Amino acid sequence: MMRTSRTISLIAAAALAVLAARCSSNAEGDGRKAPTVAAPAGRITIPPDSPQLAQITVVTVGTARLPENEVVAPGRIEIDPNRLSRIVLPVAGRIDSVDVRLGDRVIAGRTLFVIDSPDADAALSENRQSQAAVNQARSALVKAQADRSRAGELYDHKALAKKDVLAADNDVAQAQAALDQAQASLEHSRRKLEILGLSEGTTGQRVPVKAPRPGKILELAVTTGEYRNDTTTPVMTIADLDTVWVTSAVPEKEIRLIEVGESLEVELVAYPGEVFTARVKRIADTLDPKTRTVQVRAELANPGGRFRPEMFGRIRHSHALRPVPVVPSRALLRRGRETVVYVERGRGTFEPVPVIIAPAIGDQVPVLSGIRAGDRIVVGGVMLLSGVEAR
Repeated sequence: MMRTSRTISLIAAAALAVLAARCSSNAEGDGRKAPTVAAPAGRITIPPDSPQLAQITVVTVGTARLPENEVVAPGRIEIDPNRLSRIVLPVAGRIDSVDVRLGDRVIAGRTLFVIDSPDADAALSENRQSQAAVNQARSALVKAQADRSRAGELYDHKALAKKDVLAADNDVAQAQAALDQAQASLEHSRRKLEILGLSEGTTGQRVPVKAPRPGKILELAVTTGEYRNDTTTPVMTIADLDTVWVTSAVPEKEIRLIEVGESLEVELVAYPGEVFTARVKRIADTLDPKTRTVQVRAELANPGGRFRPEMFGRIRHSHALRPVPVVPSRALLRRGRETVVYVERGRGTFEPVPVIIAPAIGDQVPVLSGIRAGDRIVVGGVMLLSGVEAR
């Protein structure tokens, strides 16, 4: 009986030993299969023999020279008002012909449209009447001068009273004044004909409206055959777009960094990756009390017509440069309001480090704090490490 009990004890002990060995073996096997293990202080460790380590790409942080004082503000392309003309009808009348189309490029002096207007005949008639008045006044002056000469001779021979000579002088003065007035009216009528594009001496002329400057037809609101009597509303807009303005609202605290004559870098949404150069022409004298910004206008050459009014982008103006670490944008991981990069602390060991970044320059993102040049960071497999860290 005692031998049987001893045998059972030995068998139980052996079974327990086998079970413990199997558990130990399974634990070791599970450890080899697990791709990662969490390390102290928030670090992540991937075993050297794990296939997931091959999915991690690490690069060395480089630098770029960035300005210490930089202004970055939204910008918008606008037409230079000094290169803009809004065309109105000089007289009421029927549109006889329209000689341009929307989008046409015109030179200064080209006929845009022609008006058949009764006001043109009235202006020609006024000119003829003014010319006749001048001729009549000139004749009256010649007669008055002759009468004054004759009166003088008679007075010298005691054949005419002094008061008659004075009356003759008065007639000459009045005739001269009438001639001066008639000539002024004639000049006024000639000026009116010149403005209307008409010439003296003919009737039935139509009024040509000509381009005051070279440029493109941006707006056209007149058609052949219609009658227009509104001489205040523009019917056509011409703009010279060879040079445009970049307008930006610069924050009050940064306006001290910009001066008239300095150059600005311009980036436009329409042309990603391209940088253009403009020159500051005007800085507003007043501050917008609502936005606390000052309007800055810069001149941008546009010989190819690539820049169109109302295009949006941003301006950038900088002063002294300093080296700053830069990382590829794919190295950044955003977690709520925080941005982190994974820094390699050793073979297979990575640590998430919060960083403060500046606006991207292409695919490179400047880092203002958190890492230094020469650090090795993860650029491939960032989401893999994020998933491991979340476990």
